[in-house]
Amino acid sequence: MIPVRFILADLRRLWAGSLVIVLLIGLATALGIAVGIQERALRLGSARAADRFDVIVGAAGSETQLVLSSVFLQPAPLTLLPGAVLKKLSEDPRVAWAAPVGFGDSFQGSPIVGTTNEFLTDKGQRPLAEGEIFRGRTDAVIGALVDLRQGDTVKPIHGQPGEGGHSHDELAYTVTGRLAPTGTPWDRAILVPIETVWSIHGMGAPASAGTAEADDHDHDHDGAQDHAAADHLGPPWHDDIPGVPAIIVKPRSIANAYQIRQEYRADTTVGVFPAEVLTRLYATLGDARLVLTAIAIGTQALVGAAVVLVSVVHLSQRRRQIGALRALGAPRGAIFGVVWVELLLLIGLGVGLGVGLGYVGAKVAASVFTRESGIVLPVTLEAGDIGFAGLLLLVAAVIALVPAWLAYRQPPAAALRA
Repeated sequence: MIPVRFILADLRRLWAGSLVIVLLIGLATALGIAVGIQERALRLGSARAADRFDVIVGAAGSETQLVLSSVFLQPAPLTLLPGAVLKKLSEDPRVAWAAPVGFGDSFQGSPIVGTTNEFLTDKGQRPLAEGEIFRGRTDAVIGALVDLRQGDTVKPIHGQPGEGGHSHDELAYTVTGRLAPTGTPWDRAILVPIETVWSIHGMGAPASAGTAEADDHDHDHDGAQDHAAADHLGPPWHDDIPGVPAIIVKPRSIANAYQIRQEYRADTTVGVFPAEVLTRLYATLGDARLVLTAIAIGTQALVGAAVVLVSVVHLSQRRRQIGALRALGAPRGAIFGVVWVELLLLIGLGVGLGVGLGYVGAKVAASVFTRESGIVLPVTLEAGDIGFAGLLLLVAAVIALVPAWLAYRQPPAAALRA
């Protein structure tokens, strides 16, 4: 029978060394748990962010950058796609709708994105959380997390957040609506009519005060009645459409999606499924995870070796105590059990602490990532994580056999003479 009270008394007496062992094991375990949770959360969060984007068409170039810019709103100078491509896609019977997206301006840290009402509501499938869609060229619809209200004025600044740039004093947008939360970078974007983005950058008719007056509109109409009439401000698109960085395409069927993607993978254009690009990024991410996991396992191995070393030293200091127990009649099996259970208890506490620290660390990292990128990462503790912790505990139980076996073989007479 293993004397549990003796083990607890021994741990209380040696609490400082025990605490160090628990912390070492806990930190090493937390690293492995946090890496696994964070990598899974990043996969899920980025996949959810790309759900709405079936096909993206852009100018020939980097597919990865096209997806990063159009789906995750990462600023980058994209080559403009000829406007004729937008006209062709909007008239394609295989396409439910095709919406351009144009970048280049910002306001109070939020990117301003030019697009159409079709994109805002997925052609009526996604109603706004509040307010109205575009009725005129100076309207703006804000993302769920933008700190503005209906009626507020938006003065665009040329350049993306953090880049600086000059203010477009000739134009001011008025907030008319707010999008429903999406858990993506679009929650922090300000969406405006693409025609105004073209105009303000010298790519179309000037969006001056006179234009705003000409586009003055009545907001008293029933919103649902006006959705069909105001899907977009300009289509059918004319022949001299300015260039756009990217076009979001909503195919009518899965077969149409593959056909469009293949058709626009040409010399001057590229059509992509965002999921395909993300899969390649995940492969790179998986390689990074393997490296971090290897580091975590290496750290845990070092900690295991340190635990064994500390335990052996600890045993040498307790030779008299173990010898006295043997002299008083304690069987070898009991001595073996005391040492093994004591070490296993410390290791178990360390692994449990590591699971908690790993989860909390992943939550903190996800919160920082969400604040910087706008992508909500679903951090969850799953059975695989508990299995990983269980495997560590199993390995540790085997490692703990080493000092327990040394204690088992120690002769009582030799211990008392030491």
